[in-house]
Amino acid sequence: PPPPPPRLRAHAAGGGPDGGERAGGGLGDSALSQGLSVLVGLALCVTMLGLGCAVELGQLGQQLRRPVGVLLALLGQFVAMPLLAFLLALLFALDEVAAVAVLLCGSCPGGNLSNLMSLLVDGDMNLSIIMTAASTVLALFLMPLCLWVYSRHWINTTLVQLLPLGAVSLTLGSTLLPIALGVLVRYKRPRAADLLVKVSLWSLLVTLVILFILTGTMLGPDLLAHIPASVYAIAVLMPLAGYALGYGLAMAFALPPHCRRTVSLETGCQNVQLCTAILKLTFPPQLIGSMYMFPLLYALFQSAEAGLFVLAYKMYGRESYKQEPLGEEEDTDISYKKLKEEEVADTSYGAVSAEERGSAQAEPAQTAL
Repeated sequence: PPPPPPRLRAHAAGGGPDGGERAGGGLGDSALSQGLSVLVGLALCVTMLGLGCAVELGQLGQQLRRPVGVLLALLGQFVAMPLLAFLLALLFALDEVAAVAVLLCGSCPGGNLSNLMSLLVDGDMNLSIIMTAASTVLALFLMPLCLWVYSRHWINTTLVQLLPLGAVSLTLGSTLLPIALGVLVRYKRPRAADLLVKVSLWSLLVTLVILFILTGTMLGPDLLAHIPASVYAIAVLMPLAGYALGYGLAMAFALPPHCRRTVSLETGCQNVQLCTAILKLTFPPQLIGSMYMFPLLYALFQSAEAGLFVLAYKMYGRESYKQEPLGEEEDTDISYKKLKEEEVADTSYGAVSAEERGSAQAEPAQTAL
């Protein structure tokens, strides 16, 4: 392969973007970096375990018989978002390093943050969980494919020629074990599964803060200052455009308002823990450089924009967009599953509607045999 450009040679030598020495050496040369790799791996395992604990086999079977959630996950996460990332990389004329980081983030499956946000906007929780789980499984095949297809524009660069697609697939495959373990825990120990879901959500927030601080410390303020303004702009625009694309996709499927909010959040919220783990564990740190920060920047802005989404809904949208009643087979709000089962048990025998009372009084009472 051709020799790397001067900027990549500077990173490989442990220097800064101008070729000078960087304090603390390269990103992968310190004990702190090794600890960070362990933290990234553990955070990813906990996140995937929590995702598996949120999946109920009964609801999974219903979704597979009527796979709207799987189809929406396919279109949103592996058609709309990778294409959006590619177009933004072209629009802002990113170099190969920044472009690969953006494409990788855009090709990631949905993250657990969307499940939490969907709950806060009274969304369809089972749809949210099924979309997250389906996109995570589909990512095993489609994420490397999207990364390979959209990186062809930068094929003449060293980073793209050395793109570790095999290592990306291996990292994705390793996430299936904690997901399967979580599904088993949900089946055997539902209460323990509920606790693990809460732990995974809190660990998501805590690890993102720790990763941001540690990465900034290792890279140093000098290198962070050399992240192009265009990369910051993409970190702001990409989740916002993803939310809009998801909402439009749900409208195209004629979904009710609470499902539109769910699909919107599922499409814009990416699994930044997975993206960070892939960048950290599969790409040479001397090549990826400061772009290791991009998924963390994306996480920051996707959380802030989703928070604004939730705030706007709480202030203005709750009365206008109340959850529409669904049929019995489409009732998917797992948060109220037990309550609804009790209501059905109390009222299903001998209950009549207001319209039937008049005629019911004139008819003789019937005794069930």
